[in-house]
Amino acid sequence: MTPPDQRTAPPPDGPAWTVAPDAGRTAPAHCAHLDAPVPPAGAAAGAVCAQCAARGTAWRRLRRCAACGHVGCCDSSPGAHSHAHHTATGHPVAVSLAPDEDWAWCFVDELFLLRARDDEPGRAAPRPGSAARTGR
Repeated sequence: MTPPDQRTAPPPDGPAWTVAPDAGRTAPAHCAHLDAPVPPAGAAAGAVCAQCAARGTAWRRLRRCAACGHVGCCDSSPGAHSHAHHTATGHPVAVSLAPDEDWAWCFVDELFLLRARDDEPGRAAPRPGSAARTGR
């Protein structure tokens, strides 16, 4: 597999996401949701998990639904509201809003997704690592 930092950009009409390499899987990974919208860089400014804020509880990291823009907390947060949003709506992909993360999670296929195009200046290199795995 090609490491994420050595990927080549897909053609302009290609998918928005690629499946991240995963050394823990023996079968080839496939995701049917690679065309999920990619939110613009910097979209996280001022974002909150509304459910946690309403309850007065804290969250660890935030995820934005690629289908509708709903912001919820990650699975490592007590509320896991991003996952609850997926369960309630069926929306498959949530994008990390953490400034040090540049990936998405497909709840349906249980896969990390990386941006297929690095055409946004100033974006950090994709890093689906241990923090990403526990905070999908």
